[in-house]
Amino acid sequence: MRAMILDKARLRLAREAAPRAPGPREVLIRVRACGVCRTDLHIVDGELTEPKACLVPGHEIVGTIESVGIEVTQLAVGDRVGVPWLGWTCGACVYCRSGRENLCDRARFTGYTIDGGYAEYTTADARYCFRLPGNYSDIEAAPLLCAGLIGYRALTMAGTGKRLGLYGFGAAAHIAVQIARHRGQDVFAFTKPGDVAGQAFARSLGAAWAGGSDERPPEPLDAALLFAPVGALVPLALAATSKGGSVVCAGIHMSDIPAFPYRLLWGERAVRSVANLTRRDGEEFFAIAAATRIRTTVQRFALEEANEALSRLRDGRIEGAAVLVP
Repeated sequence: MRAMILDKARLRLAREAAPRAPGPREVLIRVRACGVCRTDLHIVDGELTEPKACLVPGHEIVGTIESVGIEVTQLAVGDRVGVPWLGWTCGACVYCRSGRENLCDRARFTGYTIDGGYAEYTTADARYCFRLPGNYSDIEAAPLLCAGLIGYRALTMAGTGKRLGLYGFGAAAHIAVQIARHRGQDVFAFTKPGDVAGQAFARSLGAAWAGGSDERPPEPLDAALLFAPVGALVPLALAATSKGGSVVCAGIHMSDIPAFPYRLLWGERAVRSVANLTRRDGEEFFAIAAATRIRTTVQRFALEEANEALSRLRDGRIEGAAVLVP
């Protein structure tokens, strides 16, 4: 089996004799596609500091089941499934018992504390795998497993206001804009200043306006979603948001938020974060994806090109999402 393993801030191609057999509640999956997420970049760059040893990254996994554990009843050999970031929770803590398993203190995460999908095979807990809509190819479905899911959770936290701002127009935003338009919201997209191509891409997916993050939108926002991991955008988003609106920070890592005057927060504005996802998020999101046929724009890379894909993501040279195909 070929796999890309994290080794001193870079991935190296390794060959192992065979994939690990599934445990009682696990499934062995032949990976057909795995998205390259900004979270993977945070792990490789050392901004997320507790990866497992000899980690295989990747948590936007699409594959087919090769074998199942003896306690697995809901999935079968040959089924196509998706494996997301949330890979296991305890089920017993106050968060799990109150429908907030995304906050479980003992949670384990695919491609971080559990080996992920930058490989030909992976093993996953069957309870945390999703059945995928049949109207997406493997490579099209891969970005849905995190960019789509986290974007959806961020949208639900932002509320149903008419005017929605998206700061950072990458993999998550290019899906979120389509869901927002489906919900009848007007989207204002903010890119790096001068990114004319990115702004055109946003407009092609339904954004009512697109400009640089240093610009003011033509109308006040009811809510803003921050997908770019740049803390300095928080005060800018607050300044563009109406009273009572929310600024939702959707990334797992962000640079420090600078000091800002209280008047930007006053008026019952709120700043909040998104942490991981729940399985209920997945059920709701994939129902929407099946009904609306969200378009995912992908750039395909071979497994051994994972470092190049991450480099392009780091430099902002990916339109939509990067996907590895073993």
